[in-house]
Amino acid sequence: MRSRRLALLFPALTAALVLSALLGLAMGSARLGFGEVAQALAGGKGGETARLIVWQLRLPRVAGALLAGAGLAVAGLLLQSATDNDLCSPNVIGVNAGAGLAVMTFLCLFPMAFRLLPAAAFAGAFGTTLLVLGVSFSLGHHTSKTTVVLAGVAVGTLFNAGISFLSQLYPDILSSYASFSAGGFSGVYAGELAVPAVIVAAGLAGAQGLAPRMNLLCLGDELAQALGVRVKGLRLAALALASALCAAIVSYAGLLGFVGLVVPHMARRLAGHDMRVLVPACALLGASLVTLSDLAGRVLFSPAELPAGILMAAMGAPFFLFLLFKRSRTYD
Repeated sequence: MRSRRLALLFPALTAALVLSALLGLAMGSARLGFGEVAQALAGGKGGETARLIVWQLRLPRVAGALLAGAGLAVAGLLLQSATDNDLCSPNVIGVNAGAGLAVMTFLCLFPMAFRLLPAAAFAGAFGTTLLVLGVSFSLGHHTSKTTVVLAGVAVGTLFNAGISFLSQLYPDILSSYASFSAGGFSGVYAGELAVPAVIVAAGLAGAQGLAPRMNLLCLGDELAQALGVRVKGLRLAALALASALCAAIVSYAGLLGFVGLVVPHMARRLAGHDMRVLVPACALLGASLVTLSDLAGRVLFSPAELPAGILMAAMGAPFFLFLLFKRSRTYD
């Protein structure tokens, strides 16, 4: 029964991904038919306006949303598995804010060095991860796992204050701070997606490679070590991959939140707890969800546009509160 469900799951998720991408290419302020989109993508005969809309405006935006959804969903899965804490996600424990502060600081110091933004974002994301874990673990081995979340919220709040400070200090350089902090894909162009695409592809492949050992990690540290797993090295590798994925997305999409919290829980409901299945399921589900959120922000509020990050926060914040309530009821 389970194998049959999994056999149907991935074709369904793939179909949802393709459909969300096609809708993202076809719908907007100027609506195109699927036939026009197909002709524009194939380079066939068709209107010049349709080709311009698809290739210059919508395709980079949809590609950016697909990358962001897949990368952040798998990053959240890795963080939750490495810390054994289902409340963890890149934005909840401050990883997004750390990457954002690093990017903002780098832009203030080197305003023209755009190619190095992913490296700066990675340094900020990975450093924030280590800082949050260091603060929580310093409080003792018997500290509740909720401490990781609380430490992350404190660190994230501090780093967000730093971003706001820099935006006030350098208004010309950081004039787009509002859209950066909300997270979205307006103005994304194809050239800036090349490096993030390589990082996300490598990160997803690395996460799939770690999946069998991450399954053993779920059995507990002592049993995993007895089975030959280097627990500390595995956790560090998982955190590094999650940080790299977050950094790649933050460098062009800003502080897109709650994808890494919501999607892993949805994927576990659909696919179970096997990491070998969860990694691709999270990637497909996250890509579809973010693409549809971006589309909804463009279509539902036309002619205005609502960033995808705001819609994701509207879904993610209540879900986070639900998880906190559920955990408190468990411990009562």
